[in-house]
Amino acid sequence: MKKILFFTLLSISIACFGQDSLFTDSVQTVEIDSIHSSAFSNAQVGDVTKAEGDSAYIKNNYALSTLIYEHLLKNGESAEVYYNLGNSYYKIGEIAKAVLNYERALLLQPGNSDIRANLEIARAKTVDKVEATPEIFFVSWTKALINSRSVDAWAAWGIASFILLIIALYFFIFSKEILWKKTGFISGIVFLIITICSNLFASELKERLVNRDDAIVMNPSVTVRSTPSEGGTSLFILHEGRKVSIKDNSMKEWKEIRLEDGKVGWVPTNAIEVI
Repeated sequence: MKKILFFTLLSISIACFGQDSLFTDSVQTVEIDSIHSSAFSNAQVGDVTKAEGDSAYIKNNYALSTLIYEHLLKNGESAEVYYNLGNSYYKIGEIAKAVLNYERALLLQPGNSDIRANLEIARAKTVDKVEATPEIFFVSWTKALINSRSVDAWAAWGIASFILLIIALYFFIFSKEILWKKTGFISGIVFLIITICSNLFASELKERLVNRDDAIVMNPSVTVRSTPSEGGTSLFILHEGRKVSIKDNSMKEWKEIRLEDGKVGWVPTNAIEVI
């Protein structure tokens, strides 16, 4: 009777757990019915794929590759396409757009070292140099751990550790040998911790994807003001490519932003683009 009850609860737990765990947000290859553009010599092109964008990039036709990648992203987000789009914009000197797309790629694949490296290279080309805010080592270590995997990877870890937790509990509850009971108990604690942490990390990354409150300055320069109007006092100036956090998103024409050093102010909505 205990085993029947155990496996019944197991089935219910797995069903409920699996519904909320995975959050897939990437699309690798998409198709477009038709595109009209002078970049294609005014020819109608169907079934445009990422491979064609890659081919254009390899041939140094960056204007064409940016056009293809932008159209691909209309059908769904992909870290690889964002990354290649950032590379294309970097090649033609559009640094702000390069930073924006590298940041978007990093949201989907926070553990990708190539994306992070190219983002730093692009940031080095911007006017505003950002000084990293010192953090307690534990906070930095935790952030690095969370960013080492994507949301889907952490969700998969959560599911796998949850299944192993159930197996460990089975040995702890039903085994008649003391050794197996102890092994099941200790393993259960370990897998419980991994399950909880994995799901917390996946939830944190999912929150970043759903509620995006960071943006990139897209104008060559923008004056940050004390109030949401052109008559507000000028506080400081930001240049294209600078990353900011949106503090107040309630107004249509103006956004209140915050910088890493704690400075706040208002900028026109059309001067920034949300990551």
